[in-house]
Amino acid sequence: MQVITLKKKGLKGHKLLVTIAFLALILILIVVFFVIWGNGFGQRQSVIPEEKAVAIMDKLYEDIRVSDLPPIMENVDLESQDLADILPDISRYPAQVRPLQGTEWIEILSSTEKASVSLNGPDYNRWLVDMAVAFNSKRIVIDGVQVSVSVRGMASGVAMDYISSGKHIPDAFTPSNTLWGDALKSYGMNIELVTPRLTGNVAGIVIQKPKYDAFIAKYGAVSVETILKAVSEGEFTMGYTNPFASSTGANFLISLLNAINPEDPLGEDAVAAFERFQTNVPFVAYTTLQMTDSAKSGILDGFVFEYQQFVNSPDISQSYVFTPFGVRHDSPVYILDDISPARRAILHSFVEFCQSPESQDAARALGFNGHADYQPTPVDGSELPNAQKLFKEKKSGNRNIVAVFVADNSGSMSGKPIRLLRESLANGAKFIGPNNYVGLVQFANNVQIAVPIDKFDLNQRSLFTGAAKNMTDGGGTAMFDAIVVAEKMIHDVKPSHPNSKFMIFVLTDGETTEGARFKDVRDMIAGLQVPIHTIGYNANLEALREVSRINEAASIIADTDDVVYQIQSFFNAEM
Repeated sequence: MQVITLKKKGLKGHKLLVTIAFLALILILIVVFFVIWGNGFGQRQSVIPEEKAVAIMDKLYEDIRVSDLPPIMENVDLESQDLADILPDISRYPAQVRPLQGTEWIEILSSTEKASVSLNGPDYNRWLVDMAVAFNSKRIVIDGVQVSVSVRGMASGVAMDYISSGKHIPDAFTPSNTLWGDALKSYGMNIELVTPRLTGNVAGIVIQKPKYDAFIAKYGAVSVETILKAVSEGEFTMGYTNPFASSTGANFLISLLNAINPEDPLGEDAVAAFERFQTNVPFVAYTTLQMTDSAKSGILDGFVFEYQQFVNSPDISQSYVFTPFGVRHDSPVYILDDISPARRAILHSFVEFCQSPESQDAARALGFNGHADYQPTPVDGSELPNAQKLFKEKKSGNRNIVAVFVADNSGSMSGKPIRLLRESLANGAKFIGPNNYVGLVQFANNVQIAVPIDKFDLNQRSLFTGAAKNMTDGGGTAMFDAIVVAEKMIHDVKPSHPNSKFMIFVLTDGETTEGARFKDVRDMIAGLQVPIHTIGYNANLEALREVSRINEAASIIADTDDVVYQIQSFFNAEM
């Protein structure tokens, strides 16, 4: 009896051990799953083979009513577009801080990393806003007059457009770095440096930690020079932001050209080397958001980022190594035009307030003032406009671009939207390079091919402009049918363009009401791997963002007040 009892106890113990082992195995599997899932979080979904994507495309295309529109030629305006005419009214960028009533005040245009208040999520881009509010609350009196400041935040490149065009000239300008001030001087603007540093920041190259160790082992250090070599040799996938608007992108562009040839950064050898470099760059992001989304997808080994953003982005700072590069981003302050002595006094008082130890502690708490010991190699910022022009011409390396524009002319676009769509496409054509290949599709209930793909010479531009200006509205919204047609147009010309970059631009104001849906085309888009940039007219549509995310493209929102400028900027950067 005793033996039986012991055996039963041993059996129970054995079952207990088996149960514990089983639970441990389940726990390990759960941990492994979440490690894999976490490491792959945000990465692009598995892509079906191109052959299968083509089969899906062909099947969808069979059910779409597609017609060809008769060609309409329009006289092409060869004059350059006046920037002041297409910039929206400055009210499109409302002030984050308004002046106190009854006071003498100044307006400051500021870069967004220190003058942007987020409605959702952390507010780490609001330091200058907080400083302006605190300064105004002190009700400071200068020469017997109470004073205050107004702060208006926007991207440094956008601010430079307003200032250089004369559309809006504030009392003071504080971009991210001195490149923009130097560029304004090169335009002949009356601009005076008040302080080279309002608060400290740097631009950097961030690299995935495993890739960083391998990079150091091979190249010894991370620098613009070693990144140039690695990318040019096809050993490193690099991303950077649009140098027409982004301070970090502009900094990287001009630093890259100086790394190629510091004596003549725009000389023939520099241009040739830049072209080789760009051939191996998958894309230049239109916005920082697009860049960070692409980083999460795993497509990039490294990209450019400001340090203040880096420390406030734990999903990036925990997985990447940051290395400073280029000119510092210390938020210099400039006086514009001949402002009065009284206004100068207000600006100097505000700068002194911002540079106080207490204010700098507040900046440090928001991620500023890191890498204080970083010393940059000087570059000539007056070359930025020419560097941007070079980027415009050579951004695709030695490859042409083949693009199809997909325009919504449904009934919801009636009135001002369709008028602005016509205007934005016609004006945007001026920013499309003549060596690119372009087609135009329009859609309502059905899909119409307005301009077949062809080289964008003067004749094709005339056809494109004619189709845009004569676009009419009416009917439902068959957006995904139109995307299928655009994909087929590109697929059909691919054999004759083996070394080109392919892309699609979708311009729409509403949800799809006709034809195919997103679920029907998702796999096709992923398998064909053509980036689809989307522009929502007065439309904050998640469907557009989802379409763009599939192949690392940009998605922007444009309202009726700024759509022409947004399209111009977008085409300037992408086409």
